[in-house]
Amino acid sequence: MQATTSNSQPQGVAPTLSWRRVRIVFVMCLVFSGLFRLIWLQAPYLVVLSRILIVGFAALLAFGLAGRWPAKLPAWVARWALQVLASAFVVPFAAFAAYSLTTLGQHPSWWHDGDRLSGFGSLTFLGLLIAPWTTVAALLRQIKGDAQRQALAFELERSEFERRALDARLRLLQAQVEPHFLFNTLANVRELVDAGSAQASSVLGSLIAYLRAAVPRLHEPTSTLAQELELVRAYLEVMHMRMPDRLQFSLQADDAALPLNLPPMALLTLVENAVRHGIDPAEDGGRIEVRVRVRGSRCHAEVSDTGVGLAAAGQSLGTGLTNLRERLQLAFDGDAQLRLSAIEPHGVCAELDFPARQSTT
Repeated sequence: MQATTSNSQPQGVAPTLSWRRVRIVFVMCLVFSGLFRLIWLQAPYLVVLSRILIVGFAALLAFGLAGRWPAKLPAWVARWALQVLASAFVVPFAAFAAYSLTTLGQHPSWWHDGDRLSGFGSLTFLGLLIAPWTTVAALLRQIKGDAQRQALAFELERSEFERRALDARLRLLQAQVEPHFLFNTLANVRELVDAGSAQASSVLGSLIAYLRAAVPRLHEPTSTLAQELELVRAYLEVMHMRMPDRLQFSLQADDAALPLNLPPMALLTLVENAVRHGIDPAEDGGRIEVRVRVRGSRCHAEVSDTGVGLAAAGQSLGTGLTNLRERLQLAFDGDAQLRLSAIEPHGVCAELDFPARQSTT
């Protein structure tokens, strides 16, 4: 028996004689049969219990049927009110049937016996008093359960909408990485072509091979540090061909860090900023070192350079890091940090700290 929120067809009606409801009615009948036994000393206990059980289960059955039928009610009739009235309406008839069944074959008839007629009146009165209140209590409990289930459903739906919004935001940010990275890299190739460098063709060939591997990953929801390091190495090799005397680099990573998840192009963004804002402006170039370590449940990545430093870069290393910070917050639910610090005598260290998670798929 389920309460409904409208006067139309009941929704999600539970079985009328569910074990929980039968158990509650049976326990209540046991309690009241003990009290009635104190009044009707002349009647056997099983007879008293039988009469009360008949009335109790008749009220339960009426409650359940009123929750199902009729399928549609007039607008001015509430389903819950019909259930309360039905459980009370059936009590006198159930009491009459109970006394008739428990006195079959006895003379005179029970309605001609003053004591039994008095007992019938008492049973009917208490049934009319108890059944509606018990029904109201059941309805309130039922409505509370429905409200909790509805609240849980709304919460799950809200969480799903939030997840979809975050996914959409993350994909938008990742899409913004693509033109930012491509335009910066192609600008480097243009400089070689404008300068008439003999290396322009080989650098362009390396860049094409690199982009064939890199561009598809721009649209993936996640990447691994092994893939990120592969892209970083390819990028630095292209940059080294452009300025072989001004750029040196090294990459070091724990084996345990290679399968860990990271947003696509995250590590590459740090390296690209180091090249563009640190090494490129430096007259003598510099060195870039990439180190990745696993510390317990956290992964720590560092990209350091010996370029011009934060002061010369004007404390702003491009929009790529702003984009990266937001992508990290979305990907790790706010449990990631990106820090920049100066290196003496000159240079910048970008530190990335995030949870050590592997893909479950």
